[in-house]
Amino acid sequence: MQVQGWGGYPAIEAQVHWPAQRSACAALVQAGSLIPRGLGRSYGDSASAPRVMQTDYLDHFIGFDPATGVLVVEAGVSLREILELVVPAGWCLAVSPGTSYVTVGGAIASDVHGKNHQVAGTFGQHVHWLTLLLGNGDVVTASNTEHADLFHATCGGMGLTGVVLTASLQLQRIQSSYLQRTTYKASCLDEAFALFEAHEQASYSVAWIDCLAQGKNMGRSLVKLAEPSVTGGLDFSLRQPLTVPMHLPEFCLNRWSIKAFNSVYFNAARANRTEPVPLRSYLYELDSIGHWNRIYGKAGFVQYQCVIPQADGLDNMRRLLAKISASGAGSFLAVLKQFGAENQNTLSFPMPGYTLALDFKWTPKVAPLCRALDQMISSIGGRVYLTKDALLDAASFRLMYPHWEKFEEVRAQYGAIGKFASAQSARLGLQ
Repeated sequence: MQVQGWGGYPAIEAQVHWPAQRSACAALVQAGSLIPRGLGRSYGDSASAPRVMQTDYLDHFIGFDPATGVLVVEAGVSLREILELVVPAGWCLAVSPGTSYVTVGGAIASDVHGKNHQVAGTFGQHVHWLTLLLGNGDVVTASNTEHADLFHATCGGMGLTGVVLTASLQLQRIQSSYLQRTTYKASCLDEAFALFEAHEQASYSVAWIDCLAQGKNMGRSLVKLAEPSVTGGLDFSLRQPLTVPMHLPEFCLNRWSIKAFNSVYFNAARANRTEPVPLRSYLYELDSIGHWNRIYGKAGFVQYQCVIPQADGLDNMRRLLAKISASGAGSFLAVLKQFGAENQNTLSFPMPGYTLALDFKWTPKVAPLCRALDQMISSIGGRVYLTKDALLDAASFRLMYPHWEKFEEVRAQYGAIGKFASAQSARLGLQ
């Protein structure tokens, strides 16, 4: 069958297996190279391969202590399922990406970050321990203190060290399922950066950015900050989304329609006011639209997310936006966030600085644009997020992720080489 990421590009033919038991998982690993796959929300080809192991049936809750907020689950459990269980009990995920349609295994493999990285770090930093099926069929427990090298290679390792079977997560205590959100309008990039710096200790922060604005309005943004609320109760439910029923015609999304959307969205926003909002609508805004990826048409899209170091961050972000704006390949799903400290995980994406994520509708012009952006990002010491990547080459990868050799050494030590591989890992020159 055909397998593709959330972006729809690229698509490859694959043998897909749905093991119902752990013993079946081990048998599949013994039979040849594969990549584990959860809900398929990585955007490119990191969960695509000639052989794919779906973790759909590794979906059991093992234990939850409502006194301490420690949750033990199998890797196929989704963040959405966790939230529906723990929020009414006064707990929430400490770190969560922009969608709840992600499995625990996928969140670990991507070492996902959220809108609170500057204060909470990444998902892997809240994992007490995990169990991993190795290439030889053994199952080991890895943590910060046991097989620590394997643990740090697995968190952010894109499924290339083994199959995550179970994990113990530390949740975060909450008093309400609401946040107090404050929205600010920034007329240009300088104002957006100033707002991030002035509110760097905000519990949550994110900005929608108009990547097509030029001149004095380059980088105009809506900066949305949020703090946990103590009122509103713990009445929590994730609504079924409205769905985009089919792929839209190619002509619907173009420079002019995006420019019009950006103008309306920016001008319609109510700024400088604080209001209570459900945490689901702040943390998972796009989950309200089912199959929103169909907006980009049958050819799909490439999401490009990079991080640039804090030093000279404003000037370098201006250069990046100027290049994107000049290309005309804009996106109405452009997001700017601030990152905090780096962690110990070998291939983890965040570093102190700023991250920009945006979508390019797939055309033949996108590949050379992304290569040009890659060269710029690597030259200033930044990197591209592997969970979003579909085009990065091996040379750029090695510049952006200087610990890649250590990662390969750990994979060799634990028998992962020749057992776990993806279309992305082949493209990046990993064994």
